[in-house]
Amino acid sequence: MKAREYRMLIDGDLIAGSSAFDVINPATAEPFAQCPKADEAILERAITAAKRAFPAWSAKSIEERARLVDKLADALEARAPEFAGLLTSEQGKPLDQAMFEIMGSVFTLRAFAQMRIEAKSIRNANGNLVIEHRTPLGVVAAITPWNFPVILLMNKLGPALVTGNTMVAKPAPTTPLTTLLFGEICKDILPPGVVNIICDQNDLGSKLTSHPDIAKVAFTGSTATGKKVMASAAGGVKRVTLELGGNDAAIVLDDVDPIAAAGKVYDGAMANAGQICVAIKRAYVPEAMYDDVCNELARLAKAAVVDDGANQGTQVGPIQNRMQFEKVKKLLDDARQRGRVLAGGAPLDRPGYFIPPTIIRDLDDDAPLVREEQFGPVLPVLKYSNIDDVIARANDSEYGLGGTVWGRDLDRAIEVAKRIDSGTVWVNQHLAIDPNIPFRGSKQSGIGGELGEAGLHEYTQAHIVNAVPL
Repeated sequence: MKAREYRMLIDGDLIAGSSAFDVINPATAEPFAQCPKADEAILERAITAAKRAFPAWSAKSIEERARLVDKLADALEARAPEFAGLLTSEQGKPLDQAMFEIMGSVFTLRAFAQMRIEAKSIRNANGNLVIEHRTPLGVVAAITPWNFPVILLMNKLGPALVTGNTMVAKPAPTTPLTTLLFGEICKDILPPGVVNIICDQNDLGSKLTSHPDIAKVAFTGSTATGKKVMASAAGGVKRVTLELGGNDAAIVLDDVDPIAAAGKVYDGAMANAGQICVAIKRAYVPEAMYDDVCNELARLAKAAVVDDGANQGTQVGPIQNRMQFEKVKKLLDDARQRGRVLAGGAPLDRPGYFIPPTIIRDLDDDAPLVREEQFGPVLPVLKYSNIDDVIARANDSEYGLGGTVWGRDLDRAIEVAKRIDSGTVWVNQHLAIDPNIPFRGSKQSGIGGELGEAGLHEYTQAHIVNAVPL
């Protein structure tokens, strides 16, 4: 049987690369497809096409642009099973979670297609009219990560296209295929050059972000890479949106049912094998209920079904790539020496990049597993006895992306949440991300915002018109 061929989208055409590279299924650690690879000449073609398409695209009415974004959503939904299956193969997440990401992507596109930015009247008195309206920026470079390769592209593509920008998208080299499949949809619906897709092996990023014809860079990924993106874009004073790493704290208050709270914290830590920027990455539990919460977390971890995401009933799939697998293993090796492993603690003895859900207690705050972003199914559980102290400990991080507070007294829980230095803090829920609600990071977790009206604003220039009569 001939292998499925994937092509990059450049100026309305699906093209092969100058070469190709293997895409690995993380459940087997074996190649299952080939991805076309762009060279600098193809990158230049993509940027030139996006620049050439910009005047006509931005001149369309917002209603027409939104109509086409809606059509993208319809076409994605029509092929959702195909996308979900491919997403599981290249990313590793269980098939039901893959379908959730695809349908979330459909919902996100439709949400942005409904959004509008109205001109704002700042002054209209004594003949002086001052209005603020917003104009598109130009060509947007969208660089997306491997943990949610589809929906994190839609978080950028939706607002960029609705507001009149064109785009060059570059997916992570370990999960490029769903983005290329989406390119087939774009080819059939959008004018040539509005969306272009290139693939590389992390060798064209700086050329893309520093290119003089790129007006904005929208990047989701690690803080270390985000710093490089920011430095590269600085030469052109480009607009940047950076959604970076997190080390999200969960604070369990002393008025909750410990067993119920443990279940919520477990789900927030282990979804997508912990490979979520806002996954719960450290949990703080009152000393009086520490043993109960730890024991319940361990019970849930031991009961989890860890397997190839394509197999029915799988709850936790593999780590997506070998580099991240080795990083998590190193953190585990250190944590076993410092704390007490209650469940998991070592990779599974099987092909693929499998690490079972792991619960570790009795670590100090300075342990690497507590200080760093593990980005895997590993949760350190720490005890506390004073609320002011635990808030200070939660805030003692270079990151500030998300966090959660769990408490029966809602007013009290909200007051604790207000003191957490993160862009988003959820109370008695987790991962309640809505395309209509802005999502931002503080400290080294990012700059700018995605989603909501703020997400639209990121892809526009605020333009003041200040007029008086002659």
